[in-house]
Amino acid sequence: MKESIRQRLQQVAAHFEEVGMLMSQPEVMADQGRFRDLSREYAQLEPLVKTWGAWRKAQAARDGAREVLAEAGGDPELSTLADEELEAAEARLETLEDELRLLLLPRDPDDDKNIFLEVRAGTGGDEAALFAADLFRMYGRYAESRGWRMEILNRNASDLGGYREVVARVEGEGAFARLKFESGTHRVQRVPETESGGRIHTSACTVAILPEMDEVEAVDLDPSELRIDTYRSSGAGGQHVNTTDSAIRITHLPTGLVVECQDERSQHKNKARALSLLQARLLEKERERQVGEQAESRRLQVGSGDRSQRIRTYNFPQGRVTDHRIGLTLYKLDTILAGDLDLLIDPLRQEQQALLLAEHSQDAT
Repeated sequence: MKESIRQRLQQVAAHFEEVGMLMSQPEVMADQGRFRDLSREYAQLEPLVKTWGAWRKAQAARDGAREVLAEAGGDPELSTLADEELEAAEARLETLEDELRLLLLPRDPDDDKNIFLEVRAGTGGDEAALFAADLFRMYGRYAESRGWRMEILNRNASDLGGYREVVARVEGEGAFARLKFESGTHRVQRVPETESGGRIHTSACTVAILPEMDEVEAVDLDPSELRIDTYRSSGAGGQHVNTTDSAIRITHLPTGLVVECQDERSQHKNKARALSLLQARLLEKERERQVGEQAESRRLQVGSGDRSQRIRTYNFPQGRVTDHRIGLTLYKLDTILAGDLDLLIDPLRQEQQALLLAEHSQDAT
């Protein structure tokens, strides 16, 4: 193992201990938000730290076996035992180093998020809508098997009992990490129920897996980014005319947003209300930006829904499922549609990890 990796692992282990100590402090436990964030970080670091500890034990076992072998002298029985222990320790070290390399890969920041699952019928009319319902049931069964909670937000049913579109929120640990590979066009080849001639039809559905956006926190306003002007309020006349410059106009320089407040006679109160209004507008602007990004993500993920754009094909006559991205073909269609999606997801995750490892190795050289 490279010294740079060893140092990094030692730093992670030290930080892990620090997080654990922080979580035990009364003031942290009383702050639900901070305690939740620390708990999440602790859970993310724990597998890496445990594997690092196992690697160090295996290294100690290897070094011990080497010492015994060096001191065995002419004792054949002791030499044989030491050789066996050395071989086992070296094999264990190699396995653990592979695991550590994977655990050190950069994590997708969205992996722990809940998701919005969208399934839409594409090319194929009523048959595509029926297949959309099949896909949605497949995801529902998979969610159930993992203990996730699924809530339907919107559905548009077809006349034959399928879905022209269906949207659900899926809440559960690792929902995005497991299902993000499902985004794209899914193609089905089968004889439709409405087909009297027994011909195989090809239809398509699009699936989009979108991470649920975090609730945007209250916007922090940088005073250097604000231009605050005071001016005289336009009163109602008579004794109620405001003769002081109590009205406030605030311009947020980075965005050009302008808010004004002159309802209060106190300049202090007008300023407080104007700042609150500005925060609300900036918050809405940020939410609109996030929705726009989500819409763009959906457009990039699902393509046009045409049959030629596909990530996976479900062939009913042959009981075959093919994932075209990694060239994986399984003759387990019924099992997969029953919700055993790990048969497809695990190989996809492994392929992604292999690609990340290759990129990481290139960056390290």
